[in-house]
Amino acid sequence: MSEPKTLAKSIEEVAPGLFHYQIHDDRIDQISDGYAVVEGGKAVLVDPLPIDPVLLNRLGPVGAIIIASSTHQRSAWRYRRETGARVHAPEGIAGLDETPDAFFRDGDRLPGGLRAVHAPGPKAPHCALYLDRGPGALLCTDLLMHDPGEPIVFLPDQYLEDPAAARQSARRLGALRFEILCFGHGAPITRGGRKAIGDLVEREGKAGRGTRKASKKKAGTATKRKGTARTRTAAARKRRKATKRR
Repeated sequence: MSEPKTLAKSIEEVAPGLFHYQIHDDRIDQISDGYAVVEGGKAVLVDPLPIDPVLLNRLGPVGAIIIASSTHQRSAWRYRRETGARVHAPEGIAGLDETPDAFFRDGDRLPGGLRAVHAPGPKAPHCALYLDRGPGALLCTDLLMHDPGEPIVFLPDQYLEDPAAARQSARRLGALRFEILCFGHGAPITRGGRKAIGDLVEREGKAGRGTRKASKKKAGTATKRKGTARTRTAAARKRRKATKRR
């Protein structure tokens, strides 16, 4: 897939060494977000988008590039050519424009102090990236979305490979320690990120219970109707027999 044409003109530090930027992605007509983690004087680009070269240079030399899912190749290959940085991607990933230099799996330590956390649900394989320093940060770039001022939500089911697995992934991710929650589409939450996932899981659970109750009630009504129909049929048979005896 071609990379976006729009260039990010600003970048913000959401936590020490964790940077966020966003563009209007002309390919999908939607806001897309990218991240950089700076450690040891080198920048690690996560699901990179085009950045103003002046801003990128301020972060320091690019030491590595991480793709968390096959749908977020974005500017990874161009930045590899320009910087010589190695591209890291989940093991088993397919359908990429070029071949990554290294592969990772659940629990692996990655450049920038990030740790891969398997998070199925989106197109497989998909990993969240956990930064266990300071307040803690979770980069969940292709599972959840966030519109400013609104609760976080899952990607629409039509964009998920396994919606049920996505719900299970959210529950597991909520067990990690973090305050900052980052998205591939939507502004990061800088405080209360873990709670936001917990609230989402709770909302989904209530919605699921409501659906199950409605289904049970509908099934019970249908069973009652069937029973009533059988009773009426039996009564009709008795009347016909009585009529014949007369």
